[in-house]
Amino acid sequence: MKLIIQIPCLNEEQTLPVTLKDLPKEIEGVDIIETLVIDDGSTDNTIETARNNGVNHIIKFTNNKGLAEAFMAGLDASLKLGADIVVNTDGDNQYNGEDIEKLVQPIVLGEADFVVGDRQVNRIDHFSGTKKKLQVLGSWVVKQVSNTDVPDATSGFRAISREAALKMNVITKFSYTLETIIQAGKKNLAVSHVPVSTQEKLRESRLFKSIPSYIKRSMLTIFRIYLMYEPLKTFLRIGGIVFGSGMLISGRFLYFWMTGNGGGHIQSLILSAVLMMIGFQVIMIGLVADLIGGNRRLIEDALYRVKKIELNQHKGTNGKHKQNKQK
Repeated sequence: MKLIIQIPCLNEEQTLPVTLKDLPKEIEGVDIIETLVIDDGSTDNTIETARNNGVNHIIKFTNNKGLAEAFMAGLDASLKLGADIVVNTDGDNQYNGEDIEKLVQPIVLGEADFVVGDRQVNRIDHFSGTKKKLQVLGSWVVKQVSNTDVPDATSGFRAISREAALKMNVITKFSYTLETIIQAGKKNLAVSHVPVSTQEKLRESRLFKSIPSYIKRSMLTIFRIYLMYEPLKTFLRIGGIVFGSGMLISGRFLYFWMTGNGGGHIQSLILSAVLMMIGFQVIMIGLVADLIGGNRRLIEDALYRVKKIELNQHKGTNGKHKQNKQK
């Protein structure tokens, strides 16, 4: 079994050596451990540092493309390199390398496809009280929309099986953490979590400029992904509320009309008609979106099969190269 530890990096010249030194060299149930650095357009010596510290594989972006794209590029490269398990960790040494063994064990034992490291945010000293509460609230929201039980949804420390990696398709450009959990839940992957420890903070987070900005982008991501997987349910609820409001207002008008006081409430009748039409249109949009969602699922299934064929061809090509070298 082959494990590749991928590390998305942006200007991690100072912290990368510490991160690499902390990674395990042997894990029970794993035959090969390799490292992969995805350089997201760094302007320092991250690449040279990675090479000097024995990183096995390096991907370099010519410009900064964002954490989500770096994560997906790492998954794609890891699969082509023959990984059975991919572990994602940060280049700032936030996570304890020794915990990687705990992270991969549920996959090695065949108990999970997707494992998230639970940082137990209430125990992290450098997190403010506000940040801890927001992390807990955000994770609760993700639990509700994904039907999973991950207590730390924003943790980037996670292990992914080969099959789960083949099914991941990150849409957002902001961050992969929330979207991949929701996708895993909606695709009925076996999602698990294990408690992990964190290291002393070496630098400030570069993912967001302020907490309000992070909250806004996270909530938009959650809503967008939930809408993508549950369009009919979402639009039925919204349309039903609007249509129902129109029905209530029309009922109020009928009451006044039957009691002989309807003449002064014509505006209510107009408002109820407008709300009922809007509600009906929203419900129709939900039906169309559901049909589009069905096509999306077919496309995702086709993409999954194409990826598997591509990897099998890649394996065959590599096998021929090895045979030619031996000759």
